[in-house]
Amino acid sequence: MPNVIAINSAATKHIDAARATSDEMLLARIAKNHRTSMHTLYARHNVRVYRFVLRMVRDTTMAEDLVSQVFLDVWRTAAQFEGRSQVSTWLLSIARFKALTALRQRKHEDIDQEDVLEIADGADTPETSLDRATTSEILRACVAKLSPAHREIINLVYYHEKSVEEAGQIIGIPQSTVKTRMFYARKQLADLLRGAGVDSVAA
Repeated sequence: MPNVIAINSAATKHIDAARATSDEMLLARIAKNHRTSMHTLYARHNVRVYRFVLRMVRDTTMAEDLVSQVFLDVWRTAAQFEGRSQVSTWLLSIARFKALTALRQRKHEDIDQEDVLEIADGADTPETSLDRATTSEILRACVAKLSPAHREIINLVYYHEKSVEEAGQIIGIPQSTVKTRMFYARKQLADLLRGAGVDSVAA
């Protein structure tokens, strides 16, 4: 029994240490071929990267393959990370490039994004939940009518909660352009929602 307790204690300390390690520290170790750090980084970010890519390519098999490619690139190029952005921003930049390349190869460049109002309040009544779900479907349909550039901004800023600076780094455009796209995307989305009978949606 003492041995089991010791093993559990050691495992807990290892998990806590992994959680306390920053993404930047993990990349520094990955650059030195530290496989455990690679596993930790993958576990920390693979779901977000997968969801981001899936919204672009709309194909689960392709998305899974692209996520593998993204982290393979991380393994190979970790030493090239210069720390000018968050690691998560760098990962999404790699993911975006690979997704767009895959879309061009598939000769289909229409990037479809989902809405950001997916989580219903657990305290909602069935009627409220139904209304929220209906609004969510309407929002998804309206977002789908935006241009690819505007859908991408909505996805990064609202779904992935990226700042204007980070969105610009991922897409490769100036912050002023990000702000302009955000302005027109929100304006067009509001017009589409009003046309669909929805007066307002939480930003």
